[in-house]
Amino acid sequence: MNPRVLGAALLSAIFSAGVCANSLSIEEVTIVGSREEARVLPGSGAVVDGEQIAIEAATDINQLLKTVPGIYIREEDGYGLRPNIGIRGATSERSGKITLLEDGVMIAPAPYSNPSAYYFPTIFRMRSVEVLKGASLLRYGPQTTGGVVNMVSTPIPKERGGAINLSYGENNQIDFLANYGGRIETQSGKFGVLLETVQRRSDGFKNIDRSSVDSGYDIQDYLLKLSWEGERQSLLFKAQYSDETSDETYLGLTDNDFNASENRRYGLSAIDQLKNDHQGYNLNYRLRLSETVSISAVAYYNKFSRDWFKLDGGNSFIKAANASDVYAQGVLDGSQDIDGLQYKHNNRDYESRGVELNVDAGLGDHTLSIGGRVHSDEMDRFQRVDVYNQVGGDLIFSGQSKPPTGSNNRLEQADVLTFWALDSWQFSDALNLNLALRYEDVDSWRKQYADPARSELQSKRSNTSKEWLPGASFTYDLGDSWQLLAGVHRGFSPLGGGAKKDEDPETSINWEAGVRYRGEWFVEAIGFYSDFNNKSENCSNANPCSDGSTTGSFVTGQAVISGLEFQLGTTIDVGDFDISLDAMYTYTRAEISKNNAVNGFANGDQLASVPENLFSLRAGLKSDFGWDNYLVLKFTDEMCVDVGCNNNGDKFDRTEDLLVMDYISRYAFNDGTHVFLKVENLFDEQAIVSREPDGARPNKSRTASLGIEWAF
Repeated sequence: MNPRVLGAALLSAIFSAGVCANSLSIEEVTIVGSREEARVLPGSGAVVDGEQIAIEAATDINQLLKTVPGIYIREEDGYGLRPNIGIRGATSERSGKITLLEDGVMIAPAPYSNPSAYYFPTIFRMRSVEVLKGASLLRYGPQTTGGVVNMVSTPIPKERGGAINLSYGENNQIDFLANYGGRIETQSGKFGVLLETVQRRSDGFKNIDRSSVDSGYDIQDYLLKLSWEGERQSLLFKAQYSDETSDETYLGLTDNDFNASENRRYGLSAIDQLKNDHQGYNLNYRLRLSETVSISAVAYYNKFSRDWFKLDGGNSFIKAANASDVYAQGVLDGSQDIDGLQYKHNNRDYESRGVELNVDAGLGDHTLSIGGRVHSDEMDRFQRVDVYNQVGGDLIFSGQSKPPTGSNNRLEQADVLTFWALDSWQFSDALNLNLALRYEDVDSWRKQYADPARSELQSKRSNTSKEWLPGASFTYDLGDSWQLLAGVHRGFSPLGGGAKKDEDPETSINWEAGVRYRGEWFVEAIGFYSDFNNKSENCSNANPCSDGSTTGSFVTGQAVISGLEFQLGTTIDVGDFDISLDAMYTYTRAEISKNNAVNGFANGDQLASVPENLFSLRAGLKSDFGWDNYLVLKFTDEMCVDVGCNNNGDKFDRTEDLLVMDYISRYAFNDGTHVFLKVENLFDEQAIVSREPDGARPNKSRTASLGIEWAF
């Protein structure tokens, strides 16, 4: 049956349930809910709630998600400005293999045509972060292999009030958040408003050779929410704007220079700078049709513009210097003059827009969710190149190279129709069955131009994908405390706007099974297994593919990713103190499962960006007199930079393992006022956490900050 006809029939069946005048209150757009709800999901999931975010005074999404099982983090800049997040079978390159949401709306710049997350929401203004894995994630998309990360923003308060959060730390780091809002009840309904801003800056923790320029950032973020609640319907409008200027670079260090001074930056990167701005608008409508049936619709528009001006081709100097090339090392040190250095304006504009409809219905023992989305996104790339000469260690502007053509002058777009149907069936008191089906219809194209005016088309490519993605899962209660869970689903990852006509998208079959115990202790152990028919990598300058490509995609072939996620938590009452413990461990084995002679990969070659072992421990000592202390320990194992580093690779093909501890001390003057001391990386441990794109990079050095929180 035609999917459009099938979708219309399903929607019609639900709408026939009737209408009833019933109250409908606005809820925040969540995909999991609370931490307690995550622990009974028909599949695996987690919630980093507002309490954890406040306790850890979190401003870096990387550090929060390192406490969640099954998530792989590859740090890049030390601040989490452009995270590399992977989940289970989805590797971590620029978070392009997972689905990123803010308040339930896709937030990557161009989720289908260019999913790499060069924009990422300011975590400082989020109330919670949700992670969903397993068959249930088929409700969301487009990336349906590993998982979904949904960031839940500050809700409109039920009563008038606000909050201020201010901290100051080393390297002139300032983090400031302020919001105010409330609701007013009238004869026409309840009206609500929230205004919020985040202001962040830092001089950075790296020192640039022969330069007074800092290596930090300035970020401004503004949010407006307006709401109306009627008797059985509601509207929520959200507008967000942010801009960032960061003195960031792709140029890392040679290993010898890293070992001598981890926080050094070469003078070649002194003029590197990223400027970007993002604006997003959502309109969410909800209607209660009856006691058991409700409908929601959301229209969204996101626009993101960036210009990352930076050295192009710096990795050639890094590789040569790592191989003991004296000339290349001299160029990096500034002692060797060189002409013709190219600095590219990586200038791109992104847009995404769409309309989504969802219907939820309770029919006896069944809870149905049926919906669909029409979506379009695009990327416009127009990248000029400036030429500099290095003379006596200084960078001297020489001119501009030829106007942008070819790969520096192109358009990419994806047009998408998708729908989903989920049924949660309470088969018995103990057994809950969940069935899911998703359909993705993706048309993408790329146009590349031979002249700046775009009057001469150099090349064109296009791709079409039509995929049915079924899934099923269950939970079975073995009494009041023990629960079994298992599930299987088909995963999908679109290839992006650069895909060729004969290329197939990444697909996989994903299994999970586990057990939970809920009592004074919470214990969960889940095994997972993902079998890929054609594992692929998204290629970019930030994350070159294993064949060296920086555009399009690269298929590495059949692969298997399997592992175990384990977590436990409890709170122990000891007199005037409560001791809280939360531990997580993830083991992952990720490798090619069939020889691929075309690309030179062999069975057993380790996949890139997937660490074998991950561990975290959060320990808290809470007192009855308001002084609380916390330690957060995080371990990340080494990982491959390219596929197959375990076979004939060397040290330059791997990152290093890292163990870091954070300390937070908080004191409550009253319920609304807290002060805190935070020391990140307490023992100042630094390692090579990334080698992509252009050399060795460290995690952030030890950084202390003081702050105050005031709710009024």
